Parts: sequence; structure tokens; C-alpha cells
Amino acid sequence: MGKSDNNAFTTNLITSGTVIKGDITCNGDMRIDGVLEGNLSAKGKIVVGKNGDVKGEIDCQNCDVEGNVNGKLTIKDLLSLRATAKFFGDIIASKLAIEPGAIFTGTCKMTNEKESAEKK
Repeated sequence: MGKSDNNAFTTNLITSGTVIKGDITCNGDMRIDGVLEGNLSAKGKIVVGKNGDVKGEIDCQNCDVEGNVNGKLTIKDLLSLRATAKFFGDIIASKLAIEPGAIFTGTCKMTNEKESAEKK
């Protein structure tokens, strides 16, 4: 058997069919294939899968959206709206990539990490 590393970087998962109402904070990555009604703060990457549905704010390092998000995204580095994404709300991000087919309705403010750190 391999040695277990308690500091290993893992991905948290909200599976399809799961509904969570409330705020979530995590130190790693997270993938959402279910429903989250609340705010999500992560130090790593957030992926909202094709079946994922988030109603609330997301604050993280990087984010890939393939499903539905209705709220505010604050992304320190790269936000990718994939072709199947439906996003309604406000974006604050350093970098933004939108694939053809994605739906984006809202506002977007481009910043960089230095500007974000100065405002805090």
C-alpha cells in the first residue's frame, strides 16, 4: 500500500442529484455536478460541470463553467466559460475565455491580482 499524505491536494465533489443550501469554504479544488444554493470560496480551482447549477457567489483562483451559474464570480486568475455554460451575473477576473455557444448576461470587470490585493 502507498503512504498516505494528509497534505495531498484533493478535489471535493458535489455529485449530480445532490442539493446543498448554504455556504462552502474549501482549501483545495471543487467540482460541482449537483446544485449549490449559496456562496463558495476556494483556494484552488472550481469546475461547474454540465449538470452543475450554482445560485450564489464564487470566489476562487481559477474557474471552468460548463453548466449554469447565477450570481457573482470573483476569479483571481482565469475564468473559462465553456460552450455549454449559461452565466447570469457579474464577473471580476484577471483573465476571461468564452467559447462560442456560451451564454453570458451581466457585467465584467477585468483586473489583475495586484489590483485586487491593493483594494483589500
